[in-house]
Amino acid sequence: MRLSKTLTAVAVASVLLGGCTATAQQANNTTAAAVMQQQNLPEVEIKYESFTLDNGLRVVVHEDRKAPIVAVNVWYAVGSKDERPGITGFAHLFEHLMFNGTENYDDEYFGPFERAGATDMNGTTNSDRTNYFQNVPTPALDMALWMESDRMGHLLGAVTQEKLDEQRGVVQNEKRQGEAQPYGRVFGYLAEQTFPEGHPYSWSVIGSMEDLNAASLEDVHQWFNDYYGAANAVVVLAGDIDVETAKEKMNKYFGHIAPGKPLKKLESWVAKREGTKRATMEDNVPAARLYKLWNTAEMGTADSTYLSLLVDILASGKNSRLYQRLVYDEQIASMVSGFQYERTLAGQFFIIADAKPGVDMDRIEAIIDEELAKIIAEGPTAEEVARTKFSSVAGFVRGVERIGGFGGKSDVLAAGEVYHGDPGYYETSMEQLKNATPATIQAAAQRWLTDGAFVLNVVPQPKYAAGEAQADRSKLPEVGDLPQLDLPELTTFTLSNGLEVALAERHDVPTVQMRLVIDSGYAADFGGKVGTASYTMSMLREGTTSRDSLELSKELETLGTNLFASASLDNSTVSMDSLVTNLEPSLEIMADVLMNPAFSDEEIERKRGLWIENIKKEKAQPTSQAYRVLPKLIFGDNHAYSIPFTGSGTEESINSLTRADLVAHADNWLRPDISRLVIVGDTTEAEIKPLLEKYLGQWQAPAAPAPSKQFTEVQPQQEARVYLIDQPGTPQSTIIAGHLAPADGADNEIAVDLMNTILGGSFTSRLNMNLREDKGWSYGARSSWFAADEAGMILASAPVQTDKTKESIQEILKEFNGYLGDNPATADELAKVVANKTAKLPGAYETKSALLGSIVDTLEKGKGMEWLETYGQRVNSVELQTVQDTADEVLRPDALTWVIIGDLSQIEDDVRSLNLGEVTILDSDGNAL
Repeated sequence: MRLSKTLTAVAVASVLLGGCTATAQQANNTTAAAVMQQQNLPEVEIKYESFTLDNGLRVVVHEDRKAPIVAVNVWYAVGSKDERPGITGFAHLFEHLMFNGTENYDDEYFGPFERAGATDMNGTTNSDRTNYFQNVPTPALDMALWMESDRMGHLLGAVTQEKLDEQRGVVQNEKRQGEAQPYGRVFGYLAEQTFPEGHPYSWSVIGSMEDLNAASLEDVHQWFNDYYGAANAVVVLAGDIDVETAKEKMNKYFGHIAPGKPLKKLESWVAKREGTKRATMEDNVPAARLYKLWNTAEMGTADSTYLSLLVDILASGKNSRLYQRLVYDEQIASMVSGFQYERTLAGQFFIIADAKPGVDMDRIEAIIDEELAKIIAEGPTAEEVARTKFSSVAGFVRGVERIGGFGGKSDVLAAGEVYHGDPGYYETSMEQLKNATPATIQAAAQRWLTDGAFVLNVVPQPKYAAGEAQADRSKLPEVGDLPQLDLPELTTFTLSNGLEVALAERHDVPTVQMRLVIDSGYAADFGGKVGTASYTMSMLREGTTSRDSLELSKELETLGTNLFASASLDNSTVSMDSLVTNLEPSLEIMADVLMNPAFSDEEIERKRGLWIENIKKEKAQPTSQAYRVLPKLIFGDNHAYSIPFTGSGTEESINSLTRADLVAHADNWLRPDISRLVIVGDTTEAEIKPLLEKYLGQWQAPAAPAPSKQFTEVQPQQEARVYLIDQPGTPQSTIIAGHLAPADGADNEIAVDLMNTILGGSFTSRLNMNLREDKGWSYGARSSWFAADEAGMILASAPVQTDKTKESIQEILKEFNGYLGDNPATADELAKVVANKTAKLPGAYETKSALLGSIVDTLEKGKGMEWLETYGQRVNSVELQTVQDTADEVLRPDALTWVIIGDLSQIEDDVRSLNLGEVTILDSDGNAL
């Protein structure tokens, strides 16, 4: 994979940066009030047709011709709830096995799809269902249906003992990886404790190690025969397709598959509890965390909808009552959240809070109980209900912009059919939501939340404070000629204050997204206090001179608008996503946030404690800890990139920040002459330009010359080095190795990207196929090209089981050295990667956010839309020799800097025995011990 400059996987936690949005006050309070009063909730209709094959397979078709792609979404009505004690984890194990080859295509399932340019491709398992989904270019639809039908009807002959053992190992490493994370053991324990023995939700989806080890080949085959028949499945086709075409293709590929055995299934088992039960768990966590939950009404009931609204009012986001009490006012918690866990047999209502150091968990729980008792006695306010409704519906509207993926149209239709027997069930859910009142929500709370709580305190360990087939199964269908990339034209203009604006019109759903990109980022902290840029940008959402922080959050939630301000390595951004109907008041808020930040001392201090707590959490999570330490090791002490790549700074630097530091950063860097505004959405230049002039035209550059970031020259490391960080008791070692590489926009950037993708940048890359699929030592191994403005890094990463740490390092080195030696990139590998990168282009820009991000990146490189549209041609022109030469130029396995985080009592001697280079043990801050 190629990483952008943001390293979002280890970015500062959103909960730390204050709610998801910012808002507006008196000038627009009338607008917000009107929205609430009128309940002007946006409507979305997902038109569909459905039919059932003779074998019982249900098919749902949604036609959407905006892009030449089709979402193929296959849901099986089988999940972990269909297991029983002693055979847990089977549904999830089969999710893995079904990616591992079939009787007629006995190879990695991802291969043909990568060549065809599939996007949004994955498979997931939960308590109630297993699904497999992918978006494919229209000419690849036959291939996709052949593959999906082959694993539905022709799988078991390819499920051998060898494959079972391999995927069992992968699943067990996935389990280890999850449990190695802070709080990673919690949900399995809660399942056991909150449901009675034998209840289908009393075990985790991933199952137990003992059951996975005991699974025989016969057991596994029987499981498939029991649950994966055609009559227990739903296929949704959404996008560039019509129902007649769907009928012909579905009968051809799926019509011969047996219905499967008749099944009897539970429909409800809530298991409502009585009394309060308590437990305490010690874990390798950075902060004490409280979980309080109740067993509640199942999915599809009105009460479940009401409880979902209630938990948002009570514990979701900055406007919630518990956030305001625990985090904002009393400042005794660093995080509070909540959710209604909706499942088909039963629901669960969760409230979660992280205590600040030294805070008694009983004090936090008492406040939770107090706020809950108040809402049970008095009900929520009409304003809270109206605001939360609008926010929920706006989120749904944004999700169904896409045809596939989580929350996309095909996902919504499949869920309706599998869970409720109605593809259009979302309309019932929307009706329940719209009909919710303070009284109905209060009544639901009284029914479900007055008794039966389970309370878990997770505390740090002591060291821490039918018929013949119609389709030819002898070969895969050919993928036809792929459609050409056709992007909207880019309109550019300049506001009176000199701000450059670029607009791409996209009129599919009534939303507008925009991103203001400022040439700063946390590389601008060089010579100052690290973390200043990120802290300053996050403070933009903590109040303006006319709106305090809570008013901001409340107003934008009422408008259904998302507003974010953040910093990445090389730039800072203010992003907004608004419904068209509320675009003007949203722009007014965005302008106020940008031009009039309050930087109140009270908010600065409130955030400081949360920020420090988040840094502690970063240091407790192995991957983010590595990304805090690695940059300084690679770039040295005197470079703008020698900082934690999370952007959060250090505890020392954040503790030293003053209001004057933040104001100075904003005054110096937030200016229109080093910024660009990019817009994608349902608007035109004639509509948007007057609004931009009205609200952003007053944003003026100061008289002082524009600043620029300062970069020093960095010398590549000449020899390998090893840095070890101890994490006692962890079931996995996290291995990350890297060295300097070309910067973003390098002349050979496409060749570097192709070279890296073959090595470790895709599921079927060499590293992943070795450590995950062949050895079963890791849930996933990758390499990435981290490309920043001034320099880049090649990084290899693999979380591996502890007892295979040494061997995994050896395999990583074998892949690097072989790539440069007797096993260079092959023509087949290059062809596969090129096919993937070009074939997926027509569907790559389906969403406004995807198109917006690509336009921003293109303009940052000084290029235009033609350059973006001709990307496929440039990829196709790269020759194999160029990729091999690029590997020789870029890869330096003899000069890798290794950061290995694990239980040193088990791995240190083995790592030292490899003689990779000088070994240094670091503390969690990256200081040598």
